[in-house]
Amino acid sequence: MSKILFVMTGVDHWTLADGTKHPTGFWAEEAVAPYEAFKAAGHEIVVATPGGVVPAVDRGSLAPEVNGGQEGADRIAAVLASMAEIENPIRLEDVRLDDYDAVFYPGGHGPMEDLAVNATSGGLLIDTLASGKPLGVVCHGPAALLAAEKSDGSNAFAGYRVAAFTNAEEMQAGLAERAKWLLQTRLEEAGVDVRVGEPWAPHVVVDRNLITGQNPASSVPLAAELLKKLG
Repeated sequence: MSKILFVMTGVDHWTLADGTKHPTGFWAEEAVAPYEAFKAAGHEIVVATPGGVVPAVDRGSLAPEVNGGQEGADRIAAVLASMAEIENPIRLEDVRLDDYDAVFYPGGHGPMEDLAVNATSGGLLIDTLASGKPLGVVCHGPAALLAAEKSDGSNAFAGYRVAAFTNAEEMQAGLAERAKWLLQTRLEEAGVDVRVGEPWAPHVVVDRNLITGQNPASSVPLAAELLKKLG
């Protein structure tokens, strides 16, 4: 049995360019689908957030229209309600990488607000990358990579091939024009090699020990790739 760390956003909003606080948090499927896959494989999961706050789910991610209908939405909500680890997070500041075999970052717009500028998370990402342990990051989770700055100011993920929520998807989701910045653009500016797949279709990129997924539909195949690396 391996121990997998879920690093999750600690906020329930995303500040838009006009100062509006858009309600958000983590995206349900991106936590639930990997959680189910890892648990089914017999692994232990620990959730960490900045300050140890209980992570907030983006209510929009529980809607029938993004879960294939009411039945899918009910199932996601039921699994989420059963995930005791989410209700009992540890403080990100107290995490010791040596205690874990893999690290996973789910998305939602929340990471755009806090993990994108969280130096503790950035340091953990740098250390995980260097350790060779599997590191999975999905959808808006790669916003956290922006905080992985080395002492010389460069980004630790520069030159890595990465999948992340694309500008095209943000446009189609309806928030791009109101955003302070777009994830794909910022990653590319940091030197990250963003590999763009079809909007909303599963797209996973594996580069060394880094496994990234473009959108919610990429959660399941990303979890499968991470499990392969755990052996």
